[in-house]
Amino acid sequence: MKKKYWILIVIIVIAAAIGAWFLFGNKDAAAVQYRTAKVEMGDLRIVVTATGTLQADTTVQVGTQVSGIIDKILVDFNSIVRKGQVVALLDTTYLAAAVEDASSSMYRAQVQVNLTKRNYDRNKQLFDEKVIAQSDYDQSLSDYETAQGNARSAKSALTRAKINLKYATIVAPVSGVVISRNVDRGQTVAASFSTPTLFAIANDLTKMQVQASIDEADIGKIQVGQDVTFTVDAYPELSFTGTVRQIRLQPVVLQNVVNYTVIIDVPNPDLKLMPGMTANITVKIQETLGVLKIPASALKFWPAQETLDQALKEMPDSLKQIIDKMIKFRQRMNSQGGTRTAANAGGGGGQNGFGGSQGGSDRGGSQGRSQGQGNEGRHSNRGHMGLVWVKTAVNKLVPFRVKTGLSDGSFTAVEGNLKEGDEVVTGIINTQTTTTPQTQQSPFQPQRPGGGRGGR
Repeated sequence: MKKKYWILIVIIVIAAAIGAWFLFGNKDAAAVQYRTAKVEMGDLRIVVTATGTLQADTTVQVGTQVSGIIDKILVDFNSIVRKGQVVALLDTTYLAAAVEDASSSMYRAQVQVNLTKRNYDRNKQLFDEKVIAQSDYDQSLSDYETAQGNARSAKSALTRAKINLKYATIVAPVSGVVISRNVDRGQTVAASFSTPTLFAIANDLTKMQVQASIDEADIGKIQVGQDVTFTVDAYPELSFTGTVRQIRLQPVVLQNVVNYTVIIDVPNPDLKLMPGMTANITVKIQETLGVLKIPASALKFWPAQETLDQALKEMPDSLKQIIDKMIKFRQRMNSQGGTRTAANAGGGGGQNGFGGSQGGSDRGGSQGRSQGQGNEGRHSNRGHMGLVWVKTAVNKLVPFRVKTGLSDGSFTAVEGNLKEGDEVVTGIINTQTTTTPQTQQSPFQPQRPGGGRGGR
Protein backbone atom coordinates (compact mmCIF):
# COMPACT_ATOMS: atom_id res chain seq x y z
CA MET A 1 0.00 0.00 0.00
CA LYS A 2 2.77 2.38 0.89
CA LYS A 3 4.36 1.77 -2.48
CA LYS A 4 1.17 2.93 -4.21
CA TYR A 5 1.07 6.08 -2.07
CA TRP A 6 4.67 6.90 -2.96
CA ILE A 7 3.97 6.42 -6.67
CA LEU A 8 0.93 8.71 -6.42
CA ILE A 9 2.98 11.37 -4.61
CA VAL A 10 5.69 11.24 -7.27
CA ILE A 11 3.09 11.63 -10.03
CA ILE A 12 1.56 14.64 -8.24
CA VAL A 13 4.99 16.27 -7.82
CA ILE A 14 5.87 15.75 -11.50
CA ALA A 15 2.51 17.22 -12.59
CA ALA A 16 3.01 20.24 -10.31
CA ALA A 17 6.51 20.79 -11.75
CA ILE A 18 5.23 20.64 -15.30
CA GLY A 19 2.43 23.06 -14.43
CA ALA A 20 4.85 25.46 -12.77
CA TRP A 21 7.11 25.32 -15.82
CA PHE A 22 4.22 26.20 -18.11
CA LEU A 23 3.08 28.99 -15.79
CA PHE A 24 6.42 30.56 -14.94
CA GLY A 25 9.18 29.04 -17.00
CA ASN A 26 7.56 29.67 -20.39
CA LYS A 27 7.05 33.39 -19.87
CA ASP A 28 9.90 34.26 -22.14
CA ALA A 29 8.45 32.13 -24.93
CA ALA A 30 5.14 33.96 -24.58
CA ALA A 31 6.73 37.39 -24.65
CA VAL A 32 5.12 40.02 -26.85
CA GLN A 33 6.40 40.01 -30.41
CA TYR A 34 6.19 43.03 -32.65
CA ARG A 35 5.65 43.27 -36.36
CA THR A 36 8.21 45.73 -37.69
CA ALA A 37 9.32 47.34 -40.92
CA LYS A 38 12.59 49.04 -41.77
CA VAL A 39 12.89 52.72 -42.53
CA GLU A 40 13.69 53.02 -46.24
CA MET A 41 15.06 55.64 -48.56
CA GLY A 42 13.00 55.94 -51.71
CA ASP A 43 10.49 57.84 -53.83
CA LEU A 44 6.81 58.58 -53.20
CA ARG A 45 4.18 59.41 -55.77
CA ILE A 46 0.52 60.34 -55.68
CA VAL A 47 -1.26 59.26 -58.83
CA VAL A 48 -4.77 58.92 -60.24
CA THR A 49 -5.54 55.81 -62.25
CA ALA A 50 -8.33 55.31 -64.75
CA THR A 51 -9.14 53.63 -68.03
CA GLY A 52 -9.78 55.16 -71.42
CA THR A 53 -10.08 54.43 -75.11
CA LEU A 54 -7.52 55.27 -77.76
CA GLN A 55 -8.80 57.22 -80.73
CA ALA A 56 -7.30 59.00 -83.69
CA ASP A 57 -6.72 62.69 -83.11
CA THR A 58 -9.02 63.52 -86.06
CA THR A 59 -11.48 61.03 -87.53
CA VAL A 60 -13.68 62.10 -90.46
CA GLN A 61 -16.90 60.28 -91.33
CA VAL A 62 -17.30 60.14 -95.12
CA GLY A 63 -20.90 60.02 -96.31
CA THR A 64 -23.06 60.81 -99.33
CA GLN A 65 -25.58 63.57 -99.90
CA VAL A 66 -27.46 61.73 -102.65
CA SER A 67 -29.20 58.40 -102.76
CA GLY A 68 -28.20 55.63 -105.13
CA ILE A 69 -26.57 52.29 -105.65
CA ILE A 70 -22.87 51.82 -104.91
CA ASP A 71 -21.31 51.19 -108.31
CA LYS A 72 -17.61 51.09 -107.43
CA ILE A 73 -15.53 50.99 -104.24
CA LEU A 74 -11.96 52.05 -104.86
CA VAL A 75 -10.51 51.73 -101.32
CA ASP A 76 -10.61 49.17 -98.55
CA PHE A 77 -9.68 48.90 -94.87
CA ASN A 78 -6.26 50.38 -94.04
CA SER A 79 -6.00 52.06 -97.44
CA ILE A 80 -3.93 55.23 -97.44
CA VAL A 81 -5.80 58.03 -99.20
CA ARG A 82 -5.04 61.62 -100.16
CA LYS A 83 -7.32 64.59 -99.91
CA GLY A 84 -9.54 64.73 -103.03
CA GLN A 85 -8.91 61.10 -104.00
CA VAL A 86 -11.95 59.21 -105.35
CA VAL A 87 -12.92 56.46 -102.92
CA ALA A 88 -16.30 55.33 -104.30
CA LEU A 89 -18.77 55.92 -107.14
CA LEU A 90 -22.57 55.81 -107.14
CA ASP A 91 -24.63 54.68 -110.12
CA THR A 92 -25.25 57.87 -112.11
CA THR A 93 -28.05 56.64 -114.40
CA TYR A 94 -30.84 58.37 -112.52
CA LEU A 95 -28.74 61.44 -111.72
CA ALA A 96 -27.66 61.88 -115.34
CA ALA A 97 -31.30 61.62 -116.44
CA ALA A 98 -32.18 64.29 -113.90
CA VAL A 99 -29.53 66.56 -115.42
CA GLU A 100 -30.92 65.98 -118.89
CA ASP A 101 -34.46 66.74 -117.73
CA ALA A 102 -33.32 69.95 -116.04
CA SER A 103 -31.46 70.94 -119.19
CA SER A 104 -34.63 70.46 -121.27
CA SER A 105 -36.61 72.58 -118.81
CA MET A 106 -33.97 75.24 -119.08
CA TYR A 107 -34.23 75.17 -122.88
CA ARG A 108 -38.02 75.54 -122.79
CA ALA A 109 -37.76 78.42 -120.37
CA GLN A 110 -35.27 80.17 -122.60
CA VAL A 111 -37.59 79.74 -125.62
CA GLN A 112 -40.38 81.34 -123.63
CA VAL A 113 -38.10 84.22 -122.71
CA ASN A 114 -37.26 84.81 -126.35
CA LEU A 115 -40.93 84.79 -127.37
CA THR A 116 -42.06 87.18 -124.65
CA LYS A 117 -39.14 89.47 -125.40
CA ARG A 118 -40.17 89.80 -129.06
CA ASN A 119 -43.76 90.53 -128.02
CA TYR A 120 -42.56 93.08 -125.52
CA ASP A 121 -40.32 94.85 -128.06
CA ARG A 122 -43.16 95.03 -130.62
CA ASN A 123 -45.71 96.32 -128.11
CA LYS A 124 -43.24 98.85 -126.81
CA GLN A 125 -42.84 100.30 -130.30
CA LEU A 126 -46.60 100.39 -130.80
CA PHE A 127 -47.10 101.96 -127.40
CA ASP A 128 -44.54 104.65 -128.21
CA GLU A 129 -46.53 105.41 -131.38
CA LYS A 130 -49.72 105.45 -129.25
CA VAL A 131 -51.30 102.65 -131.24
CA ILE A 132 -52.03 100.26 -128.34
CA ALA A 133 -53.31 100.85 -124.87
CA GLN A 134 -51.23 101.06 -121.71
CA SER A 135 -52.71 97.80 -120.42
CA ASP A 136 -51.50 95.84 -123.44
CA TYR A 137 -48.01 97.21 -123.01
CA ASP A 138 -47.99 96.35 -119.29
CA GLN A 139 -49.18 92.80 -119.99
CA SER A 140 -46.39 92.18 -122.50
CA LEU A 141 -43.83 93.54 -120.02
CA SER A 142 -45.18 91.28 -117.27
CA ASP A 143 -45.05 88.23 -119.50
CA TYR A 144 -41.44 88.97 -120.41
CA GLU A 145 -40.35 89.39 -116.75
CA THR A 146 -42.20 86.22 -115.74
CA ALA A 147 -40.44 84.26 -118.45
CA GLN A 148 -37.11 85.57 -117.23
CA GLY A 149 -37.94 84.40 -113.72
CA ASN A 150 -38.90 80.94 -114.97
CA ALA A 151 -35.63 80.76 -116.89
CA ARG A 152 -33.70 81.53 -113.69
CA SER A 153 -35.57 78.80 -111.83
CA ALA A 154 -34.82 76.33 -114.59
CA LYS A 155 -31.17 77.30 -114.50
CA SER A 156 -31.05 76.71 -110.71
CA ALA A 157 -32.66 73.29 -111.17
CA LEU A 158 -30.06 72.42 -113.79
CA THR A 159 -27.23 73.55 -111.48
CA ARG A 160 -28.66 71.45 -108.63
CA ALA A 161 -28.93 68.39 -110.85
CA LYS A 162 -25.32 68.80 -111.96
CA ILE A 163 -24.19 69.12 -108.30
CA ASN A 164 -26.06 65.94 -107.38
CA LEU A 165 -24.37 64.20 -110.27
CA LYS A 166 -21.04 65.44 -108.99
CA TYR A 167 -21.87 64.14 -105.49
CA ALA A 168 -22.14 60.66 -106.97
CA THR A 169 -18.35 60.68 -106.98
CA ILE A 170 -17.25 60.19 -103.34
CA VAL A 171 -13.86 61.77 -102.57
CA ALA A 172 -11.72 61.75 -99.45
CA PRO A 173 -12.12 65.05 -97.55
CA VAL A 174 -8.77 64.62 -95.76
CA SER A 175 -5.60 62.63 -96.16
CA GLY A 176 -5.25 59.64 -93.90
CA VAL A 177 -6.01 55.95 -93.44
CA VAL A 178 -9.37 54.25 -93.99
CA ILE A 179 -10.22 52.62 -90.67
CA SER A 180 -13.84 51.73 -91.45
CA ARG A 181 -15.82 50.72 -94.55
CA ASN A 182 -19.56 50.31 -94.02
CA VAL A 183 -20.82 49.59 -97.56
CA ASP A 184 -20.26 47.09 -100.33
CA ARG A 185 -20.65 47.26 -104.08
CA GLY A 186 -24.30 47.03 -105.15
CA GLN A 187 -25.63 48.31 -101.83
CA THR A 188 -28.29 51.02 -101.95
CA VAL A 189 -27.79 54.07 -99.79
CA ALA A 190 -30.60 56.48 -98.99
CA ALA A 191 -29.80 60.06 -98.01
CA SER A 192 -33.34 61.34 -97.61
CA PHE A 193 -33.30 62.05 -93.86
CA SER A 194 -29.68 61.62 -92.77
CA THR A 195 -26.32 61.25 -94.37
CA PRO A 196 -25.26 57.58 -94.38
CA THR A 197 -21.65 56.93 -93.37
CA LEU A 198 -19.67 55.07 -96.01
CA PHE A 199 -16.11 55.31 -94.66
CA ALA A 200 -14.22 56.55 -91.61
CA ILE A 201 -10.83 58.10 -92.31
CA ALA A 202 -8.28 58.76 -89.58
CA ASN A 203 -6.37 61.87 -90.49
CA ASP A 204 -3.02 61.06 -88.83
CA LEU A 205 -2.44 57.93 -86.75
CA THR A 206 0.94 59.23 -85.58
CA LYS A 207 -1.02 61.60 -83.32
CA MET A 208 -3.65 59.93 -81.18
CA GLN A 209 -5.62 60.71 -78.07
CA VAL A 210 -7.01 58.88 -75.08
CA GLN A 211 -10.49 59.70 -73.84
CA ALA A 212 -10.38 58.75 -70.16
CA SER A 213 -13.24 58.82 -67.65
CA ILE A 214 -12.16 60.35 -64.33
CA ASP A 215 -14.28 60.07 -61.21
CA GLU A 216 -15.59 63.30 -59.69
CA ALA A 217 -13.57 62.60 -56.53
CA ASP A 218 -10.35 62.73 -58.55
CA ILE A 219 -11.13 65.30 -61.24
CA GLY A 220 -10.02 68.16 -58.97
CA LYS A 221 -6.47 66.79 -59.05
CA ILE A 222 -6.29 66.71 -62.85
CA GLN A 223 -4.81 69.74 -64.60
CA VAL A 224 -3.98 70.54 -68.19
CA GLY A 225 -0.35 69.77 -68.97
CA GLN A 226 0.12 66.93 -66.47
CA ASP A 227 2.22 63.97 -67.56
CA VAL A 228 0.42 60.68 -68.13
CA THR A 229 1.72 57.15 -68.51
CA PHE A 230 -0.39 54.24 -69.69
CA THR A 231 -0.25 50.66 -70.88
CA VAL A 232 -2.32 48.65 -73.32
CA ASP A 233 -3.02 44.95 -73.26
CA ALA A 234 -1.40 44.47 -76.67
CA TYR A 235 2.01 45.53 -75.31
CA PRO A 236 2.01 44.80 -71.57
CA GLU A 237 5.77 45.20 -71.37
CA LEU A 238 5.73 48.72 -72.83
CA SER A 239 4.76 52.00 -71.18
CA PHE A 240 3.50 54.91 -73.27
CA THR A 241 3.38 58.58 -72.37
CA GLY A 242 1.00 61.44 -73.01
CA THR A 243 -0.10 64.87 -71.81
CA VAL A 244 -3.45 66.08 -70.52
CA ARG A 245 -4.84 68.47 -73.14
CA GLN A 246 -8.47 69.05 -72.16
CA ILE A 247 -10.86 68.48 -69.28
CA ARG A 248 -14.40 68.43 -70.61
CA LEU A 249 -17.01 70.03 -68.41
CA GLN A 250 -19.92 67.82 -69.46
CA PRO A 251 -20.62 65.22 -66.74
CA VAL A 252 -21.22 61.60 -67.66
CA VAL A 253 -23.22 59.55 -65.12
CA LEU A 254 -22.37 55.84 -65.10
CA GLN A 255 -24.07 53.66 -62.49
CA ASN A 256 -24.87 56.70 -60.34
CA VAL A 257 -21.22 57.81 -60.42
CA VAL A 258 -20.38 61.16 -62.00
CA ASN A 259 -17.41 61.03 -64.37
CA TYR A 260 -15.71 63.61 -66.55
CA THR A 261 -13.95 62.99 -69.85
CA VAL A 262 -10.28 63.93 -69.97
CA ILE A 263 -8.52 64.15 -73.34
CA ILE A 264 -4.88 63.05 -73.37
CA ASP A 265 -2.63 63.69 -76.36
CA VAL A 266 -0.49 60.67 -77.24
CA PRO A 267 2.36 60.54 -79.80
CA ASN A 268 2.35 57.36 -81.90
CA PRO A 269 5.38 57.55 -84.22
CA ASP A 270 5.76 53.76 -84.46
CA LEU A 271 2.03 53.22 -85.20
CA LYS A 272 1.87 50.56 -82.48
CA LEU A 273 -1.21 52.09 -80.92
CA MET A 274 -4.47 51.43 -82.73
CA PRO A 275 -7.90 53.08 -82.44
CA GLY A 276 -10.18 51.37 -79.96
CA MET A 277 -7.49 49.98 -77.65
CA THR A 278 -8.15 50.21 -73.92
CA ALA A 279 -5.55 52.30 -72.11
CA ASN A 280 -4.85 51.90 -68.39
CA ILE A 281 -3.67 55.40 -67.56
CA THR A 282 -1.80 56.78 -64.58
CA VAL A 283 -1.78 60.54 -64.04
CA LYS A 284 1.13 61.73 -61.90
CA ILE A 285 -0.23 64.27 -59.42
CA GLN A 286 2.79 64.81 -57.18
CA GLU A 287 6.04 63.06 -56.32
CA THR A 288 8.96 63.43 -53.99
CA LEU A 289 12.28 61.70 -54.60
CA GLY A 290 14.94 60.38 -52.25
CA VAL A 291 13.14 60.69 -48.90
CA LEU A 292 12.93 58.56 -45.79
CA LYS A 293 9.66 56.65 -45.81
CA ILE A 294 7.92 54.35 -43.40
CA PRO A 295 4.73 52.27 -43.63
CA ALA A 296 1.72 54.44 -42.94
CA SER A 297 0.54 51.90 -40.35
CA ALA A 298 3.56 52.75 -38.20
CA LEU A 299 2.01 56.14 -37.47
CA LYS A 300 -1.14 54.39 -36.19
CA PHE A 301 0.62 52.01 -33.83
CA TRP A 302 0.23 52.47 -30.07
CA PRO A 303 1.82 50.05 -27.59
CA ALA A 304 0.06 48.14 -24.84
CA GLN A 305 -0.43 49.90 -21.53
CA GLU A 306 2.22 47.93 -19.64
CA THR A 307 4.75 48.56 -22.41
CA LEU A 308 3.82 52.24 -22.43
CA ASP A 309 4.24 52.48 -18.64
CA GLN A 310 7.68 50.92 -18.89
CA ALA A 311 8.68 53.26 -21.72
CA LEU A 312 7.41 56.31 -19.81
CA LYS A 313 9.89 55.66 -17.03
CA GLU A 314 12.78 56.12 -19.44
CA MET A 315 11.38 59.11 -21.37
CA PRO A 316 12.36 62.73 -20.86
CA ASP A 317 9.71 64.97 -19.34
CA SER A 318 9.10 66.83 -22.62
CA LEU A 319 8.15 63.60 -24.39
CA LYS A 320 6.00 62.49 -21.47
CA GLN A 321 3.96 65.67 -21.79
CA ILE A 322 3.41 65.02 -25.48
CA ILE A 323 2.18 61.48 -24.85
CA ASP A 324 -0.11 62.72 -22.08
CA LYS A 325 -1.65 65.14 -24.58
CA MET A 326 -2.15 62.28 -27.02
CA ILE A 327 -3.98 60.21 -24.44
CA LYS A 328 -6.21 63.13 -23.45
CA PHE A 329 -6.93 63.80 -27.11
CA ARG A 330 -8.04 60.20 -27.59
CA GLN A 331 -10.27 60.37 -24.54
CA ARG A 332 -11.83 63.59 -25.83
CA MET A 333 -12.48 62.04 -29.25
CA ASN A 334 -14.02 58.92 -27.71
CA SER A 335 -16.29 61.08 -25.57
CA GLN A 336 -17.67 62.62 -28.76
CA GLY A 337 -18.83 59.25 -29.99
CA GLY A 338 -15.86 58.41 -32.16
CA THR A 339 -17.41 60.07 -35.18
CA ARG A 340 -14.29 62.00 -36.09
CA THR A 341 -10.93 60.48 -36.83
CA ALA A 342 -7.69 62.09 -35.87
CA ALA A 343 -6.81 62.67 -39.48
CA ASN A 344 -10.06 64.54 -40.07
CA ALA A 345 -9.22 66.72 -37.15
CA GLY A 346 -5.98 67.76 -38.70
CA GLY A 347 -3.88 64.59 -38.87
CA GLY A 348 -3.40 62.36 -35.89
CA GLY A 349 -3.24 64.92 -33.14
CA GLY A 350 -5.82 67.27 -34.40
CA GLN A 351 -5.51 70.75 -33.09
CA ASN A 352 -2.54 69.78 -30.97
CA GLY A 353 -0.44 69.46 -34.09
CA PHE A 354 1.07 66.02 -33.56
CA GLY A 355 0.26 62.38 -34.04
CA GLY A 356 -0.33 59.95 -36.84
CA SER A 357 -0.96 60.96 -40.37
CA GLN A 358 -3.26 58.23 -41.57
CA GLY A 359 -6.98 58.58 -41.79
CA GLY A 360 -9.87 59.29 -44.08
CA SER A 361 -11.30 56.97 -46.64
CA ASP A 362 -10.49 56.29 -50.25
CA ARG A 363 -13.20 56.98 -52.71
CA GLY A 364 -12.92 55.64 -56.27
CA GLY A 365 -15.29 55.69 -59.21
CA SER A 366 -16.30 52.90 -61.55
CA GLN A 367 -13.60 53.88 -64.02
CA GLY A 368 -10.84 55.59 -62.02
CA ARG A 369 -9.52 55.89 -58.47
CA SER A 370 -6.82 57.82 -56.70
CA GLN A 371 -3.87 56.16 -55.01
CA GLY A 372 -3.50 57.52 -51.50
CA GLN A 373 -6.64 59.56 -51.89
CA GLY A 374 -7.60 59.90 -48.26
CA ASN A 375 -6.27 62.81 -46.31
CA GLU A 376 -2.87 61.81 -47.67
CA GLY A 377 -4.07 62.52 -51.19
CA ARG A 378 -5.40 65.89 -50.10
CA HIS A 379 -2.06 66.66 -48.39
CA SER A 380 -3.87 67.69 -45.19
CA ASN A 381 -1.37 65.70 -43.10
CA ARG A 382 1.75 67.20 -44.56
CA GLY A 383 3.93 69.03 -42.06
CA HIS A 384 2.23 67.52 -39.00
CA MET A 385 4.18 65.93 -36.17
CA GLY A 386 3.72 62.22 -35.57
CA LEU A 387 5.05 59.58 -33.20
CA VAL A 388 6.54 56.25 -34.18
CA TRP A 389 7.95 53.47 -32.04
CA VAL A 390 11.32 51.92 -32.87
CA LYS A 391 12.22 48.46 -31.59
CA THR A 392 15.72 48.13 -30.16
CA ALA A 393 17.94 45.05 -30.17
CA VAL A 394 16.70 44.07 -26.68
CA ASN A 395 13.03 44.13 -27.79
CA LYS A 396 12.34 47.50 -26.17
CA LEU A 397 10.28 50.27 -27.73
CA VAL A 398 11.65 53.78 -28.07
CA PRO A 399 9.38 56.62 -29.27
CA PHE A 400 10.54 59.03 -31.97
CA ARG A 401 8.85 62.24 -33.03
CA VAL A 402 8.75 62.71 -36.80
CA LYS A 403 7.41 65.27 -39.21
CA THR A 404 5.17 63.70 -41.83
CA GLY A 405 5.36 64.54 -45.50
CA LEU A 406 3.83 63.20 -48.68
CA SER A 407 1.92 59.93 -48.41
CA ASP A 408 0.61 57.57 -51.07
CA GLY A 409 -1.61 55.63 -48.68
CA SER A 410 0.90 52.82 -48.11
CA PHE A 411 4.05 54.76 -47.21
CA THR A 412 4.60 58.18 -45.69
CA ALA A 413 7.64 60.41 -45.99
CA VAL A 414 9.05 61.47 -42.62
CA GLU A 415 11.70 63.80 -41.26
CA GLY A 416 13.31 63.53 -37.86
CA ASN A 417 15.91 61.53 -35.96
CA LEU A 418 15.08 58.28 -37.72
CA LYS A 419 17.72 56.82 -39.97
CA GLU A 420 17.63 54.29 -42.75
CA GLY A 421 17.46 50.75 -41.43
CA ASP A 422 15.67 51.53 -38.15
CA GLU A 423 12.87 49.07 -37.38
CA VAL A 424 9.60 50.87 -36.74
CA VAL A 425 6.76 48.93 -35.15
CA THR A 426 3.60 48.53 -37.20
CA GLY A 427 1.71 46.00 -35.06
CA ILE A 428 1.72 43.39 -32.31
CA ILE A 429 1.74 39.61 -32.73
CA ASN A 430 0.01 38.05 -29.71
CA THR A 431 1.80 34.72 -29.31
CA GLN A 432 -0.32 33.69 -26.32
CA THR A 433 -3.60 33.40 -28.21
CA THR A 434 -3.05 33.36 -31.96
CA THR A 435 -0.42 33.98 -34.56
CA THR A 436 -2.63 36.46 -36.35
CA PRO A 437 -1.03 39.92 -36.34
CA GLN A 438 -2.78 42.32 -33.98
CA THR A 439 -2.10 46.03 -34.03
CA GLN A 440 -2.53 48.24 -31.00
CA GLN A 441 -4.64 51.23 -31.99
CA SER A 442 -3.17 54.71 -32.06
CA PRO A 443 -4.71 57.25 -29.69
CA PHE A 444 -5.58 59.37 -32.72
CA GLN A 445 -8.13 56.87 -33.95
CA PRO A 446 -11.16 56.63 -31.63
CA GLN A 447 -12.63 53.18 -31.17
CA ARG A 448 -15.77 52.27 -33.00
CA PRO A 449 -18.71 50.82 -31.09
CA GLY A 450 -17.95 47.21 -30.33
CA GLY A 451 -14.19 47.41 -30.09
CA GLY A 452 -11.12 49.05 -31.54
CA ARG A 453 -9.87 48.75 -35.08
CA GLY A 454 -6.67 46.90 -35.67
CA GLY A 455 -3.88 48.11 -37.91
CA ARG A 456 -3.26 46.94 -41.37
